[in-house]
Amino acid sequence: MSHEEIHRSHRVGWLRAAVLGANDGIVSTASLIIGVAAASATQDNILLAGVAGLVAGAMSMAAGEYVSVSSQSDTENADIEMEKRSLEEDYEFEQEELAQIYEKRGLGPELAKQVAEELMAHDALAAHTRDEIGITDAASARPVQAAIFSASTFTVGAALPLLLAWIVSGALLITVVAIASLIFLAVLGAAAAKAGGASMTKGAIRVTFWGALAMALTAVVGRVFGVVA
Repeated sequence: MSHEEIHRSHRVGWLRAAVLGANDGIVSTASLIIGVAAASATQDNILLAGVAGLVAGAMSMAAGEYVSVSSQSDTENADIEMEKRSLEEDYEFEQEELAQIYEKRGLGPELAKQVAEELMAHDALAAHTRDEIGITDAASARPVQAAIFSASTFTVGAALPLLLAWIVSGALLITVVAIASLIFLAVLGAAAAKAGGASMTKGAIRVTFWGALAMALTAVVGRVFGVVA
């Protein structure tokens, strides 16, 4: 009977960006709407603030992800170029270095040397990139992908509380937006945890707690400044 293991580490890059974007979209927009509403603003002003927050937030997420992941990519490329030069200048030393890595992982000296020789004969740079530097295709930096996922999921997340603010008005607005946003966050946290193979309950509680805290703090700020104004 065959046994097939399903690994999820290849999802790390896009999953992190997607979850961060959607979570930030819900939390920041819902908090902004609640804070402005708590300051006794009109529904038009609340919606204006929400739309502005959506656009600014999506662009900020895209730019932030692109810049940060590009920095990671630049570092990875610099390391790969350094490894290329080392292989060209002293192939035998690099082969011995790779063999020592395999020895530290548990292989005997002769077997480690043989493995290093065969892997480097197949693709020397790939062997060193993977086993010496620790860069793999699954975990390599992809700036454009991260930026697109973050901006897109932020927009989707932000649109949910914004739609509620457009539908509901008056005294119920804060309550409806807060409760619905917390439900959205719980579902997001559970779904992200499931996609990553983690506990759905922990994932839901984690994002819901921080979302509730952010909304509560902005409601207090909105109330205080609304009274002062």
